[in-house]
Amino acid sequence: MFKDLKKKIERTLARWAFYFFSWLFRVLPYSVIKSISSGLLTVIYFVLRRMRRAAMSTLSIAFGKEKSEAELKIICKDCFYNAGRGAIELGVFMTRPFLIKETFSFEGNSRENLEAAFKEGHGVIGISAHFGNFPLMLLYLAQIGYPTNAIIRPSRDEVIEKDFQAARTRLGLKTVHSYPREACVAQSLKALRDKELLVILLDQNTGSKSGVYVDFFGQKAGTATGPIIFAMRTGAPLLPIFTLRKGDSDMHTLVIEKHFYLEQKATDEETIQYNVQKLTNIIEGYIRKYPAEWGWMHRRWKSRPQSAGVQEQVRQNVA
Repeated sequence: MFKDLKKKIERTLARWAFYFFSWLFRVLPYSVIKSISSGLLTVIYFVLRRMRRAAMSTLSIAFGKEKSEAELKIICKDCFYNAGRGAIELGVFMTRPFLIKETFSFEGNSRENLEAAFKEGHGVIGISAHFGNFPLMLLYLAQIGYPTNAIIRPSRDEVIEKDFQAARTRLGLKTVHSYPREACVAQSLKALRDKELLVILLDQNTGSKSGVYVDFFGQKAGTATGPIIFAMRTGAPLLPIFTLRKGDSDMHTLVIEKHFYLEQKATDEETIQYNVQKLTNIIEGYIRKYPAEWGWMHRRWKSRPQSAGVQEQVRQNVA
């Protein structure tokens, strides 16, 4: 009973904080918000002890044999700062959509790669991660005219989630909630068959009931199979999409690689396992190159491999 009351109080406080900052972002000039954000983020970093410990634990698993503790602490602090700064940008820019277009640019041939994937005519499966200011990246793609859908895990607070979804819809981004599973699958397949872009973040822990285990920083990580199954069903190409912050500025670069198709193996299970690993390797490569851009607070290796039932679930997913 006490635990439920504590959770209710925490969610109420979080909701009040959300509405307060939403109001603040609407009324204050962006220059003022930027000037006070640095001090605010520093305070938040020291307050969130549990999340700092979780981030350092994840960093130690990934880089413990490659980097010193001092190096890991720097990455941890930069990670929190980037995440907080990204959240502030998102809150401000959603009330000033014109700023979204002003702060993004395509790197090299990235836009040509995006256009080429659409020209295949099967829809496009965008593969990304909780990396950089990815929510703003999704809004940018929608704002510049690409039919963009994103699979998103809904907020635990249903009231706030309705506000989030209304804002995403207003800015042109189509939401596909990650559950219930049947609705998620149906909406995802429809988006691809309508020749739209479906972006999937493939870097979160997924248990054996709905995923497979692949190597991620040398450890087995439960990973969703959705992108591969959708590609098998629709013939849509896979397109790695990431966003990077330009130094310490407010500007962001959109990095889009060339699209590719599934590599077929002897069985469906082998095809899924191989291609999920291939996509995970791409994500790991970006995280290794830009470690402060990823959300290390997430317990990526929370689930542990279980031999029983995994392959059977994969077969059911493909069917």
